[in-house]
Amino acid sequence: MGQESTTPYMITREDRGLRIQWDRSGPETILPARDLRLACPCAGCKEEMTGRPILDPATVLADVRPLSIELVGAYGIRVRWSDGHATGIYTFAALRSLSGEVG
Repeated sequence: MGQESTTPYMITREDRGLRIQWDRSGPETILPARDLRLACPCAGCKEEMTGRPILDPATVLADVRPLSIELVGAYGIRVRWSDGHATGIYTFAALRSLSGEVG
């Protein structure tokens, strides 16, 4: 069995979330928008020292969606959300981990 890549081949924004293709011909994952928003790693959403979520899930609407994504260096992406949030940087390793949770 081959080693799974943590660097995506392609990321596509969709209303329902992000579609991530991990290899040119390999697995593809759809990360649901609300799940991804709740997993935001920024200091306003996660306790900095413990990593414990501090974002109240009740404050994130079911129809939250990604408005745009931008590459951050060679290690992650920033998502601008329909709820105005845009400070979290999702590393490719974190996206791969989240992909394993949904797929």
